[in-house]
Amino acid sequence: MADLPNLLIYPWLLSAIISLLVTPLIIKLAKNLKILDDPKINKHPKVIHTVPTPRGGGIPIFIALLIASLFFLPIDKHLIGILLGALVLVIMGFLDDKHDLNPYLRLILGFLAAAMPVAAGIGISFVSNPFGGIVNLDWLTSDIFALLWITFLMNIVNMGAKGVDGQLSGITIISGVTIALLSLKFSADITQWPVIILASITVGAYSGFLPWHIFPQKIMPGYGGGILAGYLLGILSILSTTKVGTLIVVLGIPLVDTGYVIVRRIMSGRSPVWGDREHLHHRLLDAGLTKSQVAMIYWIITGMLGIMAINLNTTSKLYTMIGATLLVGGVILFLSKKQGSR
Repeated sequence: MADLPNLLIYPWLLSAIISLLVTPLIIKLAKNLKILDDPKINKHPKVIHTVPTPRGGGIPIFIALLIASLFFLPIDKHLIGILLGALVLVIMGFLDDKHDLNPYLRLILGFLAAAMPVAAGIGISFVSNPFGGIVNLDWLTSDIFALLWITFLMNIVNMGAKGVDGQLSGITIISGVTIALLSLKFSADITQWPVIILASITVGAYSGFLPWHIFPQKIMPGYGGGILAGYLLGILSILSTTKVGTLIVVLGIPLVDTGYVIVRRIMSGRSPVWGDREHLHHRLLDAGLTKSQVAMIYWIITGMLGIMAINLNTTSKLYTMIGATLLVGGVILFLSKKQGSR
């Protein structure tokens, strides 16, 4: 059995402590950094907080990721690529928290960030056929697939898993734990050890951030915190023997919800990347649920999907995702019809 403290506990603990201690410093500096979001000034329909709240959650999360990674992981080209991409994202996140960057500019910069770990050699070399067998990918297809997957997940998580207090942190923690446990099954293979450690560090960074993010939130993840979560989970799903299908199951709610919202925006003649108030978490709030209840619903269902994903084969994951799509889509359509089209 692998050394569990060094693989799971110590990396998680260091990352969590750093994030826990650095986050209040960012909260105190928010006004001077001009990343304080005042709902009286920011009239965007997706804004649901009622008092001025700092953005910039990506900063302490990145600092925790950086320090813990340099302490516990070998400094090789893969880690350098991952950290450089994360740095681009946190800088972009800070600028967006401060200036509200154009979504298309953010998308371009997101592709640039995702390209860094791919250029460092992190690619999807094969995909499992849900009806049996393995599909091997050549190096070019592997890199393109990885680039699209990481960028896709960055935006899906940021758009669909970051609506209310504590929601993003909880979902990221559950998803990271799922990947760590899956990789732990193959811990006899030492090549999986860095994956387990990186997953533990990711979980730790968002665990330390959670006490400040949970209702009533003292700080928001901001664009940097949301996009960084999707980036790290996307990379982990590739490194953990290509568990892309597993993460699709675990993140079923934000995936289906964001897909529905994007289709709705396009059909309405609007840009798919401009935010609105049509996500599932908005509709649940409009139905009378509290922010804590909405976050808890996301956590519980994500946890249930995570448990299922650990024990499902490829074909079962496909059927589970279809079922989740129908269920979540049905709830969205029901609430949409009940509340009236916006």
